Amino acid sequence: MPHDHYAETDRPGQAEANAGGPDGHLHEENHQHAESCGHGHEHKQAHSHDHTHSDCCATSSAAVLTPLRLPQSETVGADVRTAIRILQMDCPTEETLIRKKLGRMPYVRSMDFNLMQRVLTVVHAPDALGSILATLRSLDFTPELADAGPDAAPSAAPQAPAKPWWPLALAGVAAAGSEAVNWLGAPAWVSAALAILAVVSCGLTTYRKGWLAIRNGNLNINALMSIAVTGALLLRQWPEAAMVMVLFTIAELIEAKSLDRARNAIQGLMQLTPEQASVQQADGSWLATELKAVPLGAVVRVKPGERIALDGEIVAGRSSVDQAPITGESLPVDKTVGDAVFAGTINQAGSLDFRVTAAAANTTLARIIHAVEEAQGTKAPTQRFVDQFSRVYTPIVFVVALGVAVLPPLLFGGLWQAWIYKALVLLVIACPCALVISTPVTIVSGLAAAARKGILIKGGAYLEQGRKLKRLALDKTGTLTHGKPVQTEFEILVDVGLADARCRSLAASLAGRSDHPVSMAIAAAAKTASVSTVPVDAFEALAGRGVRGEIDGSPYWLGNHRLVEELGRCSASLEARLDLLEKQGKTVVMLVSAERVLALFAVADTVKDTSRAAIADLQRLGVHTAMLTGDNPHTAAAIAQQVGIDEARGDQLPEDKLNTVAGWSQEGATVGMVGDGINDAPALARADIGFAMGAMGTDTAIETADVALMDDDLRKIPQFIRLSKATHAVLVQNITLALGIKSVFLVLALTGLGTMWMAVFADVGASLLVVANGLRLLRK
Repeated sequence: MPHDHYAETDRPGQAEANAGGPDGHLHEENHQHAESCGHGHEHKQAHSHDHTHSDCCATSSAAVLTPLRLPQSETVGADVRTAIRILQMDCPTEETLIRKKLGRMPYVRSMDFNLMQRVLTVVHAPDALGSILATLRSLDFTPELADAGPDAAPSAAPQAPAKPWWPLALAGVAAAGSEAVNWLGAPAWVSAALAILAVVSCGLTTYRKGWLAIRNGNLNINALMSIAVTGALLLRQWPEAAMVMVLFTIAELIEAKSLDRARNAIQGLMQLTPEQASVQQADGSWLATELKAVPLGAVVRVKPGERIALDGEIVAGRSSVDQAPITGESLPVDKTVGDAVFAGTINQAGSLDFRVTAAAANTTLARIIHAVEEAQGTKAPTQRFVDQFSRVYTPIVFVVALGVAVLPPLLFGGLWQAWIYKALVLLVIACPCALVISTPVTIVSGLAAAARKGILIKGGAYLEQGRKLKRLALDKTGTLTHGKPVQTEFEILVDVGLADARCRSLAASLAGRSDHPVSMAIAAAAKTASVSTVPVDAFEALAGRGVRGEIDGSPYWLGNHRLVEELGRCSASLEARLDLLEKQGKTVVMLVSAERVLALFAVADTVKDTSRAAIADLQRLGVHTAMLTGDNPHTAAAIAQQVGIDEARGDQLPEDKLNTVAGWSQEGATVGMVGDGINDAPALARADIGFAMGAMGTDTAIETADVALMDDDLRKIPQFIRLSKATHAVLVQNITLALGIKSVFLVLALTGLGTMWMAVFADVGASLLVVANGLRLLRK
């Protein structure tokens, strides 16, 4: 049944059990699955995916380990969606080539590229997979399909075969020799032979890729480099042609290593779980078992100092557990029988036995990894802009280079060799590699840095947008407060003619059918007092008001002030008593019969210490905070005063929260909403960024939130905003660096001061600078 009886929130993990209630689908409109794309979510408003990429230097297929689980093919209407891993697909160079080739096929409906994880997802006709794979092989790629069942745990991707080092070493020696003999005045054929040896030793792969690109009508860096080196050889610039090819090959290797670090930024998460777990057998013995073979319900033992291998519930033992790898918490958490433990966390002191509650492929850690992988495949606004810019940049520079080669000699009597050489230098500068890779490396680094701190961001768009956050709406129960209120007062009205025990029993019977925090507090107090309960018939949850049921044939209600007013049971004396309790920050619910209010129950929640610090930090960042709660205005004001929140609004039903957030958005502000329950769903969906509290261990929050805070610490939101600002700053720095260096060498080339090897150095240097700058975010 729904939790929003008193218009307060429930835990997101309970959503599945309460799907029948109002607003039972968190963010349903927010995260529609993009059938036209391979995977990922469409942004709820303006952030649609743009899959247009342009050329970038193709890095080598260096060995890479990625925590990637390829999904099995699935049916999409009459078509099929298939994920294909391509280890040679390093950056938009290969994407553009694949997109052009597959895009001409009538049975290919759409393509989605996750370059950071080297995965192409294709929506195609059911019988077309063979042709698609054959086409990819014709482009010199090695496609790989999922080879495990849907229950397989995430595993490392296979390593691409390592390239031998000696051809590049030979090419380097030959290029240096060509330069030396040319400088010493030796015969030209010696310099030429050494230069050709250098180009052949390390450049055949570049020529092969370049020829494939040209044959498919694509001017990528391999094509441009092949043209430039061939032109230099034809112009008898032997040492320079050799040195350019060697430098380009070295640059590919260095860049591949740098990009692999970004790709594997969450590799550490994969290493958090051991390969085996100690599982109890039928005879009581313990056997080391591979994780994928451990069934649900099995009992696993973890010794002091060991990492917990799977999610579970403790059945024996007591210990403290370091949950920092999942939540970013600095202090261990005490655990005992009945508490949950999570894969990847570290058992500290005592031995624990726990019953497995999630398979290896569905642990909290596995879902985090999967969410970050999908986030890596989405595009932030800056990245979409850079891709669009790069799409026209290379053709424009190529046309300019062609004009530089032809027009001055034809129109002004310039020397053909000199101007053709300048044009070749421009071709090298035409590679937009540094510009294109600057954004995904930066975004992925930011996403990984956040994940390590227990902040799960579902895409680059939200990471970029966080810096603009101006208004933040927060739910009260479970967000600002602990969400575990206790009963503080019980008062039976003097003229109702019922004994205390009877009133407590009626209230406890109704409250026991609800898992709302207020009901749970009343039920817990009754249990402590050994109050007996009675059967309830025709039970009904009243959204934002309370509950109703029939006991012994008579109707009873247990609800808030709003419900009592709607039933017409209020009186001046009751109003005065409610006003006094509510001003103390207490929530009051009343037991009502068909004739009158029988008794009142006051419960109080405690504010988290972290809430005060988080609100103060948000205000320092210039964020206006507001509490939106279904509790009464007096309680809302009391809690707001305790935490220092700017604005408090009580008596907020789900639609009221939605209308408040929508109104702020219409004013042009970037709005965030923080909640932990189903009745926050409409507002969470409407907000520009929806934050889910306490997502650790809950499927719903991880799957649906824009940003999931893996524990209940609101202080992570200011951290998220600061990381967003840092990410934006690095993006601006990288774009400025890439365009600035290109501009300088463009001018040098046109004035005759630039050389081909200088252009390669500039391209390599810019690429390494932006990659290194982006990786700085991993230390944030």
